[in-house]
Amino acid sequence: MLHTFVALVEDKPGVLTRVASLFRRLNVNIVSLTVGRSERPGVSRMTIVAHSSTSAGHRIMASLYKLENVLEVDDMDQVANVSRELALIKVGATPQTRSHIFELVEVFRARIVDLAPESLMIEITGVESKIEGLIQVLIESGDPILEVSRTGRMVMRRGHHTSRVLEAMRIAAEPEGETKNTAVFDLVEEESNFQK
Repeated sequence: MLHTFVALVEDKPGVLTRVASLFRRLNVNIVSLTVGRSERPGVSRMTIVAHSSTSAGHRIMASLYKLENVLEVDDMDQVANVSRELALIKVGATPQTRSHIFELVEVFRARIVDLAPESLMIEITGVESKIEGLIQVLIESGDPILEVSRTGRMVMRRGHHTSRVLEAMRIAAEPEGETKNTAVFDLVEEESNFQK
């Protein structure tokens, strides 16, 4: 079973190595790992997709929390979320096959981002099954796939504001040196806490 974890970590050297070593020690295979900057300065967001049982998911979360430089961990399989991947697919194409590929790209709501005499590059964003579907159709149509580059899964909670997000909203709404009326944010925060 695939499990998706989101970890907020300090942006320091060696953090990625510690996280990967943890999964190796637990004998859990990482399927995809996406790391990038978050909304907070000095904090990176890791999205880790791994093969594990439901019981192992709790163990992985507890072990991640014990790591140095790990600030927060969330098991995204337990909440409603939005999940996306990005893929760049380079396909061999001749002037005769290009129109067929353009039609496929339109059906999958992808787009052409590069056009060369013997190839073209497709950019597609969506759930994993959508990307796999386009790749499968391209293979079946006989168009040679020359290269594939994928980001791995990126996940975010759907419509749920944690206290961390509410604090970021409050800071963004306050100009430097001024304190604005935060009654609206306090009300939203109360509602968020009530839902928990």
